[in-house]
Amino acid sequence: MHCAIQNAEVLDGAHLMQIVWQDGTESFYPAVWLRDNCQCPDCYLHSAKARKLVVEALDVNIGIKGLTFDRKRVHITWPNEHCSDFEADWLKKRCFSQQAREKFQRELFLPECQYWGSELQLPTLEFEDVLRNDKDAYTWLSDLKKVGIVRLTGASDKRGEVLKLGKRIGFLYLTFYGHTWHVQDKIDANNVAYTTGKLSFHTDYPALHHPPGVQLLHCIKQTVTGGDSEIVDGFNVCRKLKEKNPRAFQILSSTFVDFTDIGVDYCDFSVQSKHKIIELDDKGQVVRINFNNATRDTIFDVPVEKVQPFYTALKEFVDLMNCKESKFTFKMNPGDVITFDNWRLLHGRQSYEAGTEISRHLEGAYADWDVVMSRLRILRKTVQNSN
Repeated sequence: MHCAIQNAEVLDGAHLMQIVWQDGTESFYPAVWLRDNCQCPDCYLHSAKARKLVVEALDVNIGIKGLTFDRKRVHITWPNEHCSDFEADWLKKRCFSQQAREKFQRELFLPECQYWGSELQLPTLEFEDVLRNDKDAYTWLSDLKKVGIVRLTGASDKRGEVLKLGKRIGFLYLTFYGHTWHVQDKIDANNVAYTTGKLSFHTDYPALHHPPGVQLLHCIKQTVTGGDSEIVDGFNVCRKLKEKNPRAFQILSSTFVDFTDIGVDYCDFSVQSKHKIIELDDKGQVVRINFNNATRDTIFDVPVEKVQPFYTALKEFVDLMNCKESKFTFKMNPGDVITFDNWRLLHGRQSYEAGTEISRHLEGAYADWDVVMSRLRILRKTVQNSN
């Protein structure tokens, strides 16, 4: 972005600055915001990219005393003779128009969402390429954000591969099941995943108030028959539910449900949380699915007359997940690593037969979306700068 200033002037009794850009468009900046965001060394710590000016020292009714400009910057003098300089590109990027704000938010949070059903073409990359090449790593995380799932192939059939991916993005998300955990048939299992039975569609760990955002699953050993993986795009199912039965959508997006998880693994734990199964943001957009029928508590903190409508809504939601148009079924092979959005996708597993020795073994781990998005932004900048 290289913007040129055509004109700059003070309006609204010195409380607003107007800039007319070379292309004829206009931007307006409140004086209090400009003073708050002064970029001088006294007000801003450039080594940390952090504001030093404290709110206690800010005059919220401040006006602009003097303003000069050229094509590349504006220079402001404040009533106490403090001075602030602002680059044209910096100001343009922070324009307060709705169009400019929406554009910047898209750049920061990459909200593009590619919905899918049974027709999914599973994005696939080579495991080693993602570890070694920034462009492949950027493609991996971009597709993970947009599609919700990426398969990496060519990893070894040994433990520890998900740790390498954790290091690639930054670090993994520690839970009560450890830094990594192993999905296999266990005696006296402390989780239903550690059995050979069918797993219905679920998200992991809604018993936490902040469930892990991304899940990594590495196939070390696979059973010959059964054990197929099933996934569904929860955001797409929510769209369908809202169209088909708005009342059911309203119930699931407004009713708090109790979840629990009690046991011993990495350490002993007794976890409780409350979530709406369909979580919305302030604009009414679905941002997270919180549903695991195994850990949905027997305690249900709602008035008795709301119980039956809730179950009716939940059943319709689950039935939509399980219809053949919604779900995608595949089988992981040894060396495959499936990485997916645990806030968006619900996943399950077909049952398989237990043998005299372990016939199916996955190593799993979690990552936080903040960590993943941080790495994605850094990789985007690296790849763009290299082009």
